[in-house]
Order: sequence, then C-alpha cells, then structure tokens
Amino acid sequence: MSRSEHLAAVRAGDIGSLHSWELVTAVDGPGTRMTTFLAGCPLRCLYCHNPDTLRMRDGEAVDVDELLRRVRRYVPVFRATGGGLTVSGGEPLMQPAFLTRLLEGAKEMGVHTAIDTSGYLGRYASDRLLSALDLVLLDVKSGLPETYKRTTGRELQPTLEFGRRLADLDKEIWVRFVLVPGLTDAEENVDAVADYVASLGSVSRVEVLPFHQMGRDKWDRLGMDYQLGDTQPPSLELTDRVRDQFRSRGLTTY
Repeated sequence: MSRSEHLAAVRAGDIGSLHSWELVTAVDGPGTRMTTFLAGCPLRCLYCHNPDTLRMRDGEAVDVDELLRRVRRYVPVFRATGGGLTVSGGEPLMQPAFLTRLLEGAKEMGVHTAIDTSGYLGRYASDRLLSALDLVLLDVKSGLPETYKRTTGRELQPTLEFGRRLADLDKEIWVRFVLVPGLTDAEENVDAVADYVASLGSVSRVEVLPFHQMGRDKWDRLGMDYQLGDTQPPSLELTDRVRDQFRSRGLTTY
C-alpha cells in the first residue's frame, strides 16, 4: 500500500508495529499467556531489558487480523490454564488504536486480556480500550518524582493519575516495582510507592522484581550508553526489606 494508505491503516488500528511475541507461563499474568511485545516507548529507563523495543520504526508491520489469528490458535491452552493475552512492549499505549482492536478481538474469543504498561501514556487509553481489559500490570517505577525522573527521563504524575483512574473503574491491577540498588531502593522511595499502591482499591498483588543485567548485551549491540554496568542485583536481605514495606500496608506481595 502507499504511505498515505499505510498511515490511514495505522490510525484506524488495522496495522501495528510488532517487536515479537512468545508463550510464557505465570509471568505476565495468570496462566499461560501469549505475550505480545509492541514497538515504541516514551520512557528511557536506565535498566530497560528490551531497549530494542524503544522505537516504533524498528518493529515489524503486522495486520491486527493476522495477530488475532495467532491468538486464536492458543485459545484451548488459555482455557486449560486460565491464561490469555498480555500486550507489552515497549509501551502498548503508544499504539492505542491498534491495541484497542487487538484487545476487543481477543475478548470476542473469550480470552482474558492484560496490558503491561508504565501508565505514562494513560491519557491515550480510551474508555473503550479499558473496557476490553481484564487486568493491568502497572509498572510503578518510583514513588518520588525526582527518582522517577532519574530512572525514566519522564515525569511520575501521569502514572499516578492512570492508576487512580483504573482504581475508580475497579479494574484489577498488578503492580510491578523494579528494585535497583542505588537507584530505587531508598526506604523513602519504596514507602512512597507502597503508600500510593495501598490507596488503590483494585490492586490484587504487588511484584517486587529484583534488578538483573540480562539486557546489558542488547544495549551494547545497539551502541547505547548503559549506566548501570557496575550495579549488582539486590541482596536477599534488601529484597525482603522492600517486600516487607509493601506487606506492612496489607498488600499481597511477591
């Protein structure tokens, strides 16, 4: 198709930019999931383990109906395991029209739906999009604005507003918090995250994810400046302390 036709198809949600997809179990939501990684992200997290998903133009153009045919193949697996479709990235809300079409198509098959998002682009999530969602994996990367800015290069407030909107809609939320020694581990930062999460009535679990170096090779291959090369994974003692900070608010924490 011509460039103008392609752009019109993107705006309509017929075509999206896809990085990859995989089947995983008990990682990106309940049961066995088809996790679909869309290309493009407005954040520049220092610990990003998928830096190859940051630019939409680096993804593969995919027709929404083609992707839904892939989803349909695994419907028996989803039903047997209580799984479904999780759309991740990158940042799935970079492509709201395509995401809406994809989620609605999955719901028509009776598939459980989830997105993994920072919430930074939550203002682009229409009520229609949210109505096609069963679960939001909300990445709350910091509780202090200055730490969030250092970690992601962006502002914290849009994430906080999106989380409150989800809670007002009684949309189920799993919160994810990446624990990075020397970056996000300060007690006051974790307390700020925990206090915020405890204020959201629809959070059913919190996942504290210890920092790791598994994405470092991708940064090197892409010629990107990786600033956490000397950062070690958190100790068991530190990880337990942070999990206890969430649990002290009555939050189910892993």
